[in-house]
Amino acid sequence: MPELPEVETTRRGIAPHLLGVTVSRVVIRNPSLRQPIPADLDLTLSGRTLQSIRRRAKYLLLAFDHGCLLLHLGMSGSLRVIGLNTPPGKHDHLDLEFGDRVLRLRDPRRFGLALWQPGAEPHPLLGRLGIEPLDDAFDGAWLYRASRGRKTPAKQFVMDGHHIVGVGNIYASESLHSARIHPATPIGTLGPRRCARLAEAIRQTLGAAIEAGGSTLRDFVHSDGKPGYFQHRHQVYDRAGQPCPQCGRTIRVMQMGQRSTYYCPGCQHR
Repeated sequence: MPELPEVETTRRGIAPHLLGVTVSRVVIRNPSLRQPIPADLDLTLSGRTLQSIRRRAKYLLLAFDHGCLLLHLGMSGSLRVIGLNTPPGKHDHLDLEFGDRVLRLRDPRRFGLALWQPGAEPHPLLGRLGIEPLDDAFDGAWLYRASRGRKTPAKQFVMDGHHIVGVGNIYASESLHSARIHPATPIGTLGPRRCARLAEAIRQTLGAAIEAGGSTLRDFVHSDGKPGYFQHRHQVYDRAGQPCPQCGRTIRVMQMGQRSTYYCPGCQHR
């Protein structure tokens, strides 16, 4: 599943090609995503100029003067900027044409979203999202305050989008390893120093992944069609049975919240 770094990489990849450009046509080939693509999207967007492209959690927000198109890549989606005459593939469900270029949504599993929100109000899907981990407000002090009295395991807390957005399974495992915190440690037992260490580890891990172009696992490619390479830097994720790069102990895997959770018993303590 594309996570926050992959979505941010996509935003940075498509923005230079599309900002300030007017939509000439919208082509819907298959409207049946997780929620139906609005049938009147061509009428809504044709002749309108794209003013900004922002990211909120794992959503991309394409803002126009009369509203916002909300895009989510789901489990296997990708966005590409391609030439106008590029033939569509089987899983290419939506095109936004901008003159001689096209923003194309490909989604083999069709778990993504393309929804229109008129006016200036944010879409209801964004209403209950937590703090952005790359914002200045996210730090050890915030994490310490937010976690008091909670018995939730640290990994599940940082993956809960009602608390912190965009920290998926890969980056939660990597961040906890970097912070030397066992994934099952109750988040409310972390003191100020460990909270500061974890917050900084999350920021650094996500930042490194964005710079590397995001992780390519299964289906994801970003906007120029090239894979990301952060997976070559994984310290623990998907490395069960291999030695920890830091201490040499054998990396283990366990199930938490129906997710495989990788950790080092030598580096990470409760």
